[in-house]
Amino acid sequence: MSTEEAAKLIISGGIISPPERAEPFPAAQAEPGAFAESDISTATASNVLEQELARQEQAGDDGHRGFGLLARLRNYFLAGVLVTAPISITVWITWNVVAFVDSRVTPLMPPGWNPESYLPFSVPGIGVLVVFVALTLVGMFATGLIGRLLMTVYERLLNGLPVIRSVYSAIKQIFETVLAQRSNAFRQVVLVQYPRPDSWALAFLTAETQGDVARKAPEESINVFLPTTPNPTSGFLLFVPKAEAKVLTMTVEEGAKMIISGGIITPPEPPELQKPEGGHGDAPGSGNQSVPTAAQQGGR
Repeated sequence: MSTEEAAKLIISGGIISPPERAEPFPAAQAEPGAFAESDISTATASNVLEQELARQEQAGDDGHRGFGLLARLRNYFLAGVLVTAPISITVWITWNVVAFVDSRVTPLMPPGWNPESYLPFSVPGIGVLVVFVALTLVGMFATGLIGRLLMTVYERLLNGLPVIRSVYSAIKQIFETVLAQRSNAFRQVVLVQYPRPDSWALAFLTAETQGDVARKAPEESINVFLPTTPNPTSGFLLFVPKAEAKVLTMTVEEGAKMIISGGIITPPEPPELQKPEGGHGDAPGSGNQSVPTAAQQGGR
């Protein structure tokens, strides 16, 4: 592969493979025992509070009325934090994103189209709405005959520029691959041995290894993206032997939560995959199976 193809492969986390392709990687099947994510609610805080109070009563903490009152106040405070913190942080992040987009878009709007020019207060979300409408109109125009002709001329012009050509081509291919095949990229969570044997790390399966890397690799391999904690936007592209990667039953969203939290948040195992009491060995589908081959997927 060329240097440009290698750069695309690394930047995309293994999603974009060189033109020379092997057998396409099979589409991921629905994960068995998928379960819905529980919402954070006041019931969760109430359960935590009740459990803590019951523990203190069993330990005899309520024998001292003063200490018991302080313990209850502390538990009420923690329950309030548990309820309000996730909601507050979510609202704060959303508000800042909307405010950032509005601050960049609204100054570019004509005064007659900007509600803030004739209203005594600002209207949050106008910039986000304008961006959404603008992108939709651009997409409608680009899919038409005139739009396709203009895009052809535009791309020919960019292809004549040495440095910009490589940057534009890489970015365009990444977006086309992720948006057009989003069900194939980051399809499964796997366990891989990193950074040394018997030390395991969570990674996301992106594609089957193809091209030059597949020919030079000693075994049939897969492309995995191993994100870092707590910032999952950076990480490493690894080419792992398919037989050594262990597929997990958790979803990609659950894997991302576990990575971002540094392992604090662990997704619960579905009931049908839990070990029976007093049993030995791994339950079926507990994550010790390797990545299925194309023949195995086709025979299901």
